[in-house]
Parts: sequence; C-alpha cells; structure tokens
Amino acid sequence: MDPIGNWRRRHQDPTNFWLHMVGISATIVAIPLAIVGYWEIAVAMFAAGYALQFLGHAIEGNRSGEGQLLRRLLRLDKADKSNRPAGRTGRRRNRARGRKTG
Repeated sequence: MDPIGNWRRRHQDPTNFWLHMVGISATIVAIPLAIVGYWEIAVAMFAAGYALQFLGHAIEGNRSGEGQLLRRLLRLDKADKSNRPAGRTGRRRNRARGRKTG
C-alpha cells in the first residue's frame, strides 16, 4: 500500500492539487487558533479549508478520501468506480480475453 502515491493519483489536476495545499493549510492553522480561543475564526478557516478540498475533488471528478471512507463504512464501495486509476482493466475485459481473474 502506497498512501502517498494513492494521494498523488487522486490529485493530478493542478487546480485540485493547489486547492488542497491551501485548504489543508487552512485546516492546520485553525487548530492552534481554536486552542488559544479564536473559535469563530478557527471554525471559519476549518470549514473553508475543507470546502476548498471538496471543490478540488469536484473539479477533478473524483471523491474525497472522506467520501470514500463513508462509502466503505456504508458498504456502498462496490459501486464506487470514481477513484479507480486510469488504464486499469476490469474483470469483464479480462474474461472477454480468456484470462483468469482472481
């Protein structure tokens, strides 16, 4: 399992990548702000940071990691093909070619 490689595959679009860089930074900065008592600013930055990340996934056309986790927990992941890497052949194609599939 290569978590960094998986993350990079799901964030190939430059706009999605940079929205994540800004969004992740905002969510990280929100934590110490909340600790020192700037709750309103912290909540706004945290929400805006996540919103930027979700916007990035909408632009790239795939689901966020949180969306994938939720689908897995709700057992909806069998129908989820949005994050399958490009070029990966499915069982149907292999069966049509007479290859064994696991």
